[in-house]
Amino acid sequence: MTVGPLDQSAGYLLKRAATALRTAMDTALRPLDLTVPQYSCLEVLSQRPGLSNAELARAVFVTRQSMNLVLRGLQDRGLVTRPATAPQGRALPSTLTPAGRAQLRAASGLVREVQDRMLAPFSEAGRERLVHDLAACADALTPGE
Repeated sequence: MTVGPLDQSAGYLLKRAATALRTAMDTALRPLDLTVPQYSCLEVLSQRPGLSNAELARAVFVTRQSMNLVLRGLQDRGLVTRPATAPQGRALPSTLTPAGRAQLRAASGLVREVQDRMLAPFSEAGRERLVHDLAACADALTPGE
């Protein structure tokens, strides 16, 4: 049995939409010299300050090794700060600097424009339904949640 026509395959269309979103976000963030993982890291830290490298990696959907590179790059630019030594255990909690918050404000506006463009074909009810349906798809494939 095959998946069927790709233009009617939910998985294929989700991947196509995700790729189009990532490309549009990359393009929008380029003038700020930010990548999508860097932007995502700033966004997550603004909402949940003090996360460890491993927690950030899970939230941003990258490996811990990749997150270490993302954090180092943001720290080198003065957008994120981490203590030199762990306050407890081995985790180095990260927080945004004032420059990081300013960069995030600029980036969030650009990402909001991309999201608004993506959702333009939908009514408000359609947008709410899409968010609900996408969460249901993710939940259905996430073991133990």
